[in-house]
Amino acid sequence: MSKKEFDVKDLNLAEQGRWRIEWALKEMPVIRSVMERFQKERPLEGVKMSGCLHITSETANLARALQAAGADLVLTASNPLSTQDDVAAALVSVFEIPVFAIKGEDNATYYQHLNAALDHRPNLTMDDGADLVSMLHKERTDQIPDIVGSTEETTTGIIRLRAMAASGALKFPVMAVNDADTKHMFDNRYGTGQSTLDGIIRATNILIAGKTFVVAGYGWCSRGIAMRARGMGANVIVTEIDPLKALEAVMDGFRVMPMIEAAPQADFICSATGDKNVIDKHHFEVMKDGCCVSNSGHFNVEINIPALEEMAVGKRSPRAFVDEYILPDGRNIRLLGEGRLVNLAAAEGHPAAVMDMSFANQALAAVYVFQNGKNMENKVYRIPEEIDREIARFKLESMGIKIDILTEEQEAYLNSWEEGT
Repeated sequence: MSKKEFDVKDLNLAEQGRWRIEWALKEMPVIRSVMERFQKERPLEGVKMSGCLHITSETANLARALQAAGADLVLTASNPLSTQDDVAAALVSVFEIPVFAIKGEDNATYYQHLNAALDHRPNLTMDDGADLVSMLHKERTDQIPDIVGSTEETTTGIIRLRAMAASGALKFPVMAVNDADTKHMFDNRYGTGQSTLDGIIRATNILIAGKTFVVAGYGWCSRGIAMRARGMGANVIVTEIDPLKALEAVMDGFRVMPMIEAAPQADFICSATGDKNVIDKHHFEVMKDGCCVSNSGHFNVEINIPALEEMAVGKRSPRAFVDEYILPDGRNIRLLGEGRLVNLAAAEGHPAAVMDMSFANQALAAVYVFQNGKNMENKVYRIPEEIDREIARFKLESMGIKIDILTEEQEAYLNSWEEGT
């Protein structure tokens, strides 16, 4: 490939990236099965695809599966800090998949890369945060007739897309990969839980045990973070706006209170809600000295960083991925990973074993929307239940776990109403 066809940090990193991609694939048996099937069936032969995803070793194996399906694929990063530069180099140099992604790229470069991915003039898009879909609808509407459909990976993206659909703005169907049970119940909870704590620990090297750890929200991602923080010995507080989720957090054994009451007690605060200014100026005003503030939601708007910048009289970076803001009264507020996804900014993101199911959903959803998109409405759709169950079966088989099967008598009973006490 010529330089114009990709933009990565350094192609000399490709060999290390290849090793990392192969290491991840060993933990991704479902994607391996999907890849083998795709190689035989070629369901996306010649289809032009653009993907806006975190460029990690796990994503690389999704890309390889799509390539095996016959797709003509281009990738760009879905977050300026989430790219693994050696993986990006390997995708270009070893697997001949064009990539536009450099870890730490500025906002201008990020949007140049989004445009480069759309210059491919795709028939299918694959998003993690809905940036490609948003750009198509705002700036590149002439390409919309070429689009059969899209898939969306994350909660934040689904929120944006459902808002578009509700207002009548969405111009093609989208598969909500995040809504699949084999995605949100596992990736969001176990993946986010482990990788978020990993990112916080790598950034700070501060002992979690005995500290007060505040988690904003109690959706699937936040549940995972709360669970893992408690498992490491933290005293966990949950903040919520939904009475049902708040009640669930209480029943799960966590303290629940408003953020304004939790912030003064916190040694760590982590938000994962999908909303903006969840951690705001009035919270910074009451935080204790040395509080570590982080985000595991898709966009850094969950933390009101401009307000923190305005309040501060000084700023320093004592460690990689830690910005320490000095307030007028001498207190320090520590912002991790620039307020971006801390699990990808300061660590490596989710383990491959859990991304295995999420990316199998992405791959199968892409085939589904391509084959059915012309007959679908311009809405956000759940993954069909049969795909969800197929992925769960694949995963269980790979783990050597067998389950019971209904007898004919049991199936008939479940589908009847006549038989009772």
